[in-house]
Amino acid sequence: MREQSLDGFMLLLLILVGFIQSSNSRALLHPDKESKDELQVSRQRFSCIGCVVIVSLIEQLAQVHNSTAQEAMKFLCSYLPEEGGIRGICILVSDLFGPDLIKLLNQKLKADVICYAIKLCKTELHQPVCHLYEKPALGLKITIKQAEDVVRKSNYMQNNETFPGVLLKICSLPLFRMICKTIESSVPAEDYDQDKFSAFPSLRGYHWRGRDCNDINSSIYPGRSPKDWDSQQDSNCNGILGFDMEDGLPYEKKFCEGTDSRGIIILGDSAAAHFHIPPEWMTPLNMSKNSFSNLALAISNELDWPQFSMYTGFQNSTIGGWTQSLYLRLRDWNRCNHRDYQNIARNGGSSRNLEHFLKSMTRDQQLDKPAVVFYAMIGNDVCNESPDTLNHMTTPEDMRAYVMNELKYLDMNLPKGSHVILMSLADGRSLWNNLHDRYHPLGQLNKDITYEQFYGFLTCMKSNPCEGWMTKNETLRNLTTERAEQLSNVLREISTSAKFNNFGLGYFENLYQKVIAKWKSLGGQPWELMEPIDGFHPNQIASAIGAEVIWEELLQKQPDIFGKQNPFNEEIVKIFGDQGGH
Repeated sequence: MREQSLDGFMLLLLILVGFIQSSNSRALLHPDKESKDELQVSRQRFSCIGCVVIVSLIEQLAQVHNSTAQEAMKFLCSYLPEEGGIRGICILVSDLFGPDLIKLLNQKLKADVICYAIKLCKTELHQPVCHLYEKPALGLKITIKQAEDVVRKSNYMQNNETFPGVLLKICSLPLFRMICKTIESSVPAEDYDQDKFSAFPSLRGYHWRGRDCNDINSSIYPGRSPKDWDSQQDSNCNGILGFDMEDGLPYEKKFCEGTDSRGIIILGDSAAAHFHIPPEWMTPLNMSKNSFSNLALAISNELDWPQFSMYTGFQNSTIGGWTQSLYLRLRDWNRCNHRDYQNIARNGGSSRNLEHFLKSMTRDQQLDKPAVVFYAMIGNDVCNESPDTLNHMTTPEDMRAYVMNELKYLDMNLPKGSHVILMSLADGRSLWNNLHDRYHPLGQLNKDITYEQFYGFLTCMKSNPCEGWMTKNETLRNLTTERAEQLSNVLREISTSAKFNNFGLGYFENLYQKVIAKWKSLGGQPWELMEPIDGFHPNQIASAIGAEVIWEELLQKQPDIFGKQNPFNEEIVKIFGDQGGH
């Protein structure tokens, strides 16, 4: 029973922390790819970060409800969904840890001190004690020693050796087994005809790529050219089929022939996948059962929300802001493009590792329509968690080699008439400039955690997803931007010099500078465009504005990219309505 509870607790830590980038979490999900020592260190860091978050939530829930720590733990458990046994595990864990946490919280100790006392945080050799909150008056080491004395004889402390190896088992848990598989492959988990399209929403299903309207026939899928003009069946899932009784013409031929219909494909990172941790998960003041109603969905989509994203969003946003996407604009431009989208983005994606998931994209040069492909690796070639971050960034020489290899692969797979747009890297200095002195959601109740403290804690834990930009070191921030500009220059040069048989090549620069400028012109502030929990990603508003900025600029400068505007759009809607929805 104890081992099951500890597994569950570690699961909850990872779920509720989320955290930041699966470039870190993949080390936990796929331990065979790290050495044993590295894995042990990663495990300890995630245990510590997760513990600090959970204990902070319990402390603040007790404060909000004017309750004891034990009652606060029950509140937290009651908010969690029953799916996957999460709530039940939480209750078991609260029984296990409750007595120690009550003792320590009664001493008015902060979460970081408590987590060192119960050994979920450990100081690495020759490294400082990491802290999220301000240092206690007596100093960290003395305060931690006093806290350890309080719980030294507890049952948990005597059984702490149960923890090693727990995180190795995460992929064996039912809730995570299928997720681990889809993270590795980036193709739908539920795909009966193996055509890389699915009738299931998450687990890389139609939230990520157009819904398969016939999942038992591999010749029917979004994006293909119509078979026999779809007079008998909807072979490309755009909802247009049958024929006009008056003139005998198939509707697909009548409304779509010669309109240059095409799809949208995004090759990207967590920003393109639309990484988001709901703030209500870490804001005890407003926490309720509704706060975690989307937990299972979020986990099954790897904490990404592609259905609301800048490139492939199609559902009305439930995470704030509004939804606008390049796919929706292209669909409104030509209703024959309905459901033709693929989001081939991954948390931690970069030019260096795209080759590992690029093959999850599907396009048949003979059977399918052309596509507009956006290559948007906007940060991870300069962002990493290494203290020696500059030496772990992609070099311009390597960038050119990686991108050229990936473009050659696209040339062998994209239908003739396609387009590829290379997106420049972001300038992440805006993160520190606009957030560092603001309060993180965990610190809003008591005004005790700023983003500067949050970034510093992650740096100390060697878990900062972008050591070069999420830092108070201005010189380092500038050097990181300098490298990002060098890599963007590589992309610009490739876009003007490289030629390919099946697609034209373009370049789009400074997207987020343009997004910020547009938002400010509407009376907004830059910090309102940033994800509050991780302090790193563009949020829903930024994504919606970004889609508009890209569409408007490309339509003005390169109108051929999106094909002709379909003059029959109104007739299509009149006859086929929402074309089967999404």
